[in-house]
Amino acid sequence: MKEQYRTVARAGVHETEINRSRFICALAPAATEQEAQDFVARIRREHPTASHNCFAYVIGADASVQKASDDGEPGGTAGVPMLQMLMRREMRYVAAVVTRYYGGVKLGAGGLIRAYGGVVGEALDELGTITRQRFRLATITVGHQRAGRLENDLRATGLAVREVRYAEAVIIEIGLPDSDVESFRSWLADATVGEALLELGGEAYGDA
Repeated sequence: MKEQYRTVARAGVHETEINRSRFICALAPAATEQEAQDFVARIRREHPTASHNCFAYVIGADASVQKASDDGEPGGTAGVPMLQMLMRREMRYVAAVVTRYYGGVKLGAGGLIRAYGGVVGEALDELGTITRQRFRLATITVGHQRAGRLENDLRATGLAVREVRYAEAVIIEIGLPDSDVESFRSWLADATVGEALLELGGEAYGDA
């Protein structure tokens, strides 16, 4: 797994007008290819009378899935420049749909490439991006009398506290970088006088 990746901060829409054609870029995070396809289908349903609904998406922290469609525009003038913009900005787990309402003025191949790629870049600037960091999932089991203080200390250090469950003991699920596991193990032993049990789990991504 890659150490980190970037994605769009939130779903949203950005619109621009070029030579009387409206270009509306809808962006959204997409955890899977199916989510990306569902997003594309939804935007197409919202704009059934548009001249074109072109799309591009990148799925996987290593960009293992890349798809693009010109949706009737001349080959390579819409979906590909959209995808290239996403890749240039190092975007992952993201879907983009650019809806065009033709305004009567032809833009030519170069103009289309600049328009479709450019509106995606403008949408990314407007909506913002976030970095997601790879974490090791871990579970801490600790007695009730130390749990409250420990949870506060964990949050104060900026660690990702994912869940806290109260049963016979208190179970705190956290995420921490692989490189910090051993130093965290030592810190936990000191903080709880050796009473806390640390179990390592799988890996996931969270906000950096």
